[in-house]
Amino acid sequence: MTSPIQPRLADLDEKLFMPRELSWLRFNDRVLQEAADPTVPEIQRLRYLGIFSNNLDEFFRVRVAEVRRLISVSRGNTRQQAKDLLTAIQDSVVASQRDFERVYNEVMKALQRRRIYMINERQLEPNQAEFVQSYFTTTVLPELDPILFYEGQAIPVLNDESLYLAIDLVAADRHTYAVVEVPTDRLNRFVEIPRRKGKSGRVFIALDNVIRACLPQMFRGILPIEESSAYCFKFSRDAEIELDAGITESLIEKMATSLKQRQRADPVRFVYDGDMPRHLLDFLVARFDLGKYDSLIPGGRYHNSKDFMSFPRVGPKYLELKPLPTVRVPELDAANSIFENIREQDILLYYPYHPFDYVIDLLKTAALDPAVESIKICLYRVASESRVVDALLNAVANGKRVRAVVELAARFDEAANINWAQRLTEGGIEVIFGIPGLKVHSKLLLIERREQGGLRYYSHIGTGNFNEKTARLYTDFTLLTYDQTIGEDVANVFDFLKYTYKRPEYRLLLVSPHSTRPAIIEMIEAEIRNARKGHRAAITLKCNNLVDKQLSLKLYEASEAGVEVRLIIRGMCSLLPGVPGRSDNIEGISIVDRYLEHPRSYVFYNRGKPRYFIGSADLMTRNLDYRVEVLVPIFDADAQRVLQDVLDIQWHDNQKARIIDPLQKNEFVARRKKAVALRSQEAIQRYLATGKRPRYPRSNMLPAPRRG
Repeated sequence: MTSPIQPRLADLDEKLFMPRELSWLRFNDRVLQEAADPTVPEIQRLRYLGIFSNNLDEFFRVRVAEVRRLISVSRGNTRQQAKDLLTAIQDSVVASQRDFERVYNEVMKALQRRRIYMINERQLEPNQAEFVQSYFTTTVLPELDPILFYEGQAIPVLNDESLYLAIDLVAADRHTYAVVEVPTDRLNRFVEIPRRKGKSGRVFIALDNVIRACLPQMFRGILPIEESSAYCFKFSRDAEIELDAGITESLIEKMATSLKQRQRADPVRFVYDGDMPRHLLDFLVARFDLGKYDSLIPGGRYHNSKDFMSFPRVGPKYLELKPLPTVRVPELDAANSIFENIREQDILLYYPYHPFDYVIDLLKTAALDPAVESIKICLYRVASESRVVDALLNAVANGKRVRAVVELAARFDEAANINWAQRLTEGGIEVIFGIPGLKVHSKLLLIERREQGGLRYYSHIGTGNFNEKTARLYTDFTLLTYDQTIGEDVANVFDFLKYTYKRPEYRLLLVSPHSTRPAIIEMIEAEIRNARKGHRAAITLKCNNLVDKQLSLKLYEASEAGVEVRLIIRGMCSLLPGVPGRSDNIEGISIVDRYLEHPRSYVFYNRGKPRYFIGSADLMTRNLDYRVEVLVPIFDADAQRVLQDVLDIQWHDNQKARIIDPLQKNEFVARRKKAVALRSQEAIQRYLATGKRPRYPRSNMLPAPRRG
């Protein structure tokens, strides 16, 4: 897989860019802000702690691993800059970890006020200790495989991101060390135990504390243990996968081999209990050969807090966020055929406000419709129990030709996608794996249907994956269209993915790595020209990440020319809004709330005739140059209105929006005097359900063009 290392080296030389890694850490701090918010329901606060921890795990496996590679491939001043960046990352992570521990303690106290208790092994009362002892003997002990360290013993390979206990045993006045994996992949991390006698509420103990309570039993008959103690730790390893260029193995075999190698990859982080004795810590650091560029992060007693994401549902419903009602689309519900409805008008869906069921209905209808001849789809991440896959297999059973482009290199879903590829192939589906060096990230579905006049295309272009689970958790747009020019372009994308030597011409779609970058640059330059001629000019960009250097420089140029630039960026933003003389006309916000903001939508004022795009491409070098991505123009007036209203509602969020300033301090957008309280995700649900917009200033994309 191509790795854009050289552009990363160039980014470090610019004073007008925040390093993407530090910007990412500011995003994760926004998640921690939600956990710290006392107005958020208590169990949801706990889940935010889990999300924060899970995000940080991936950050080290991907982002920090890349910085380490930067250090290894660079020299001189550039190498020193990369080393300084790694130090800054480590300092920031340690500070965030302190904040995490503080918020964790606050959340535990809040749960106690709700009579939900998390206790440790030292707090067990007799009836609870008896339960824990029995549970350990019957359920936990059979799952444990401790490793004792002896002189000259080979170093075991420990699993990436698994939780371990480092055990310090004192026998005959000598220290003996051991490690054991906490089996959270097979047992629940949080074990409910009996409440204290005469007390009410729900009581839980962490699985690692169950093991601590019964520690000597793991070594019964082996050592005459006088004292024992255990301390949590875990590794994060480099998640980069390298595929050998040889031709003796299939792509699936190469990927499977690389996944095994990932388990032996270099560690990039060693997180440990800050109370671990120095002699035990020194032993582990030496034994696992941790170097000076491996991040050693001290923390609290508990690690793998990502398990809080699946904390049991306990207590009244008000301890979690109240679900927002799903908004049905009457036209789709009433239509005799979804194909008929798409022929009449483009359909813009917005998950999770609209149900993903409409896409499932489209696939199921296509599977049964005798007029449908073929289905083509790009699969990047699918649900573990996928109705999308079921519909595709049913289509084959009904005589349709089905082609699925499966991206084996979807990070952390590689093993699942190998299994899906094999199942699809066994079901008679033509499976292809895209293009070496170009990850296929497009969210495309193309249905070819025989109608009067010949073969006709029904196209789906989205911002999110064909995944029922994430469609309930992420916000994403989907366009369903009968536009035959768009359909021909989508067909050309699938043709390119199969016949990689071809270079199609796209009439409407913007397709990476071919046309997305030059088209976006040209639309920004058009706004710059309009501004310099005295016309009103404006750009709105909503995406997950804005870190591409060339685009950022072009946006700085636009700001200097007088173009009004609005950024709605969920995650990393290397560009610095509000820098005097350079980005005065650029403002940015980031929204963190119950749903993960995932869409990419781009709007250019275009002299009062705005151009709207949605699609899969973030404004990152990898998305523009190293992936197959698709952006589609939105032409339908109703769809444009909905898209613009959604962006305007988000821009005026004064409850969950943070300001992106040059230092990314994560200050909340202030509520202006007499302004209504506007929480965009809840306001959007009401808007889609009723058609009524909340009260906010007029959209910057609506006024007619005028000379300044």
